[in-house]
Amino acid sequence: AAPSRGWNDFACKPSADHPRPVVLVHGTFGNSVDNWLALAPYLVNRGYCVFSLDYGQLPGVPFFNGLGPIDKSAEQLDTYVDRVLAATGAAEADLVGHSQGGMMPRYYLKFLGGADKVNALVGIAPDNHGTTLLGLTKLLPYFPGAEDLLNAKTPGLADQVAGSPFITRLNAGGDTVPGVRYTVIATQYDEVVTPYRSGFLSGPNVTNVVIQDKCALDLSEHVAIGTVDRVTFHEVTNALDPAHATPTTCLSVIG
Repeated sequence: AAPSRGWNDFACKPSADHPRPVVLVHGTFGNSVDNWLALAPYLVNRGYCVFSLDYGQLPGVPFFNGLGPIDKSAEQLDTYVDRVLAATGAAEADLVGHSQGGMMPRYYLKFLGGADKVNALVGIAPDNHGTTLLGLTKLLPYFPGAEDLLNAKTPGLADQVAGSPFITRLNAGGDTVPGVRYTVIATQYDEVVTPYRSGFLSGPNVTNVVIQDKCALDLSEHVAIGTVDRVTFHEVTNALDPAHATPTTCLSVIG
C-alpha cells in the first residue's frame, strides 16, 4: 500500500463538498505510489479522500504492474472499489486513471457492474481504442529494466494493441455506459497513444479535452501529463466537481 502521505487512508470520510472518494488507477509498468506522487497530494490538499491500487501483477515480476490480462485487472479494480466504498460509506466513487489506467476501468463499468458504483471516470492519455506495440516501447525510458517485458507475449500489452480481441470487445456496441460521466484529457505530444485523439470517446456523457487547447505552452507528453502536469490536474478537479469548475489555463500551474 502507498505511504500515508494523506492518501490511502481508509479512515478518511468524504466531506459534503467532496462526497465521493477518488480512486487513482496507474498505467502500464506503473504502481500505486510512483504514478501519483504529485496528483494524489494535489487532490488530498483540495479535500478529497484519495485511494490508489496496484493491479496487473505478473508472477515473478517485481516493481512493474499493469502487465496482466486486462479483464483480470478490471476484476482487481472491482474488488478495490468495493473496499473503498465499504470503508468510506460512500455510495459511489470517482475514478481517475492514466494511460491503461484510464482505459481498463471502462471494462469494469461495462461488464463487471461498475456503472452502479462509479459517478465519473477521468482518463488521462488513455488508450481507449488501443495503440501499437511500437507506441508502448516509448514507455521504456521511464521504466529502466522493463525492456524484457515489452513484447506481444505480455498479456497486458497484447490486450492494448489496436484491433486486439480485448479492445474490440471493450468498444463493441458503444464506448460508454449510461449513468457515468466520462472525461478524456489528451496531449498532442503523446508518443505512446497514437494518434493522440484515438483516446477520445464518443457518447452523450463525454467530455474530450486536448490539454494544449487550455494551455498552448503545455509540452507534456504521455507520462508527464499524468504524473506532473498541474494544468491537467486542474482539469481533473473540474471533471470531478463540474459544479464548481473554474477555467483551466497556463496559470493553473501555480493554482
